[in-house]
Amino acid sequence: MVTILNSVDTGHEDLIHDAEMDYYGLRLATCSSDSSVKIYNLKNGTQSLIADLKGHYGPVWQVAWAHPKFGNFLASCSYDRKVIIWKENGPGDWVKFYEYNNHDSSVNSIAWAPHEYGLLLACGSSDATISILSCSPDGSAWESKKIPNAHTTGCNAVSWAPVTSTLPGSDPTKATPTKRLVSGGCDNMVKIWKEDGDRWIEESKLEAHSDWVRDVAWAPSIGLPRSTIASCSQDRRVVIWTSEDNINWASTILHTFDDVVWNVSWSLTGNVLAVSGGDNKVSLWRENNEGQWICISEVSKGQGQMAGSEQRAL
Repeated sequence: MVTILNSVDTGHEDLIHDAEMDYYGLRLATCSSDSSVKIYNLKNGTQSLIADLKGHYGPVWQVAWAHPKFGNFLASCSYDRKVIIWKENGPGDWVKFYEYNNHDSSVNSIAWAPHEYGLLLACGSSDATISILSCSPDGSAWESKKIPNAHTTGCNAVSWAPVTSTLPGSDPTKATPTKRLVSGGCDNMVKIWKEDGDRWIEESKLEAHSDWVRDVAWAPSIGLPRSTIASCSQDRRVVIWTSEDNINWASTILHTFDDVVWNVSWSLTGNVLAVSGGDNKVSLWRENNEGQWICISEVSKGQGQMAGSEQRAL
């Protein structure tokens, strides 16, 4: 059963679009249509505002924490076409570390790659492209690559594959991890991209949704030789995709909900999926031994708490 442990009064002046805990679960970052990003310390059931970051000039859709091995970095993306990477130089002293403004429309989604790849950020935009931003090891320079025409009518979501250095039967001492990410878009498609030398190529195109794909989430690896992806859509469905070789994918409809589904998110162990949508509910799902997905818990959110997500990619 899901219970609410804490409620945070963010002080945002407009709709909240995303809220993300840091790696240790001690800090919460939020973003809003009021153009701001806020960071809170969470301790003993209380919260204190430690940063109110101003730099965007439109609704901020998502925030994402980098792995702490690089320091305290937080990325944000906005309707203003910008991606901003913030860095904490000292306690509560957050500064703009890097700003990327090479998209022609709203940037709807951001995701940090597994830390083994370095400081690497994927950005999906309504201009149909996906940008891959990489920071040099010494932090002095950023480079960007673009996947053009990733989704012809706009990209809504991006998520990285976990690091898997080997496939069944391969020699782990000679294998090199292949970078992959999954994206979802307004073309109703889920696509998988693979780094091939100095460029990114489309490896798979997954078709099961009949409306805009709003979110995608590649499940963490728990040592099994299988990849799992969840996708959700305005068609009210959540689809689970599985593959043994990252080439051939099988689809299973987890459930058809009563309203549009906005978000999907995996637990750290990759065996529980959280789903939230226009019905103002968060539900948790787990696969049983027969391969069926069962709802194990559900909690209602405050009315209208996630309203406004539908503005993404418009």
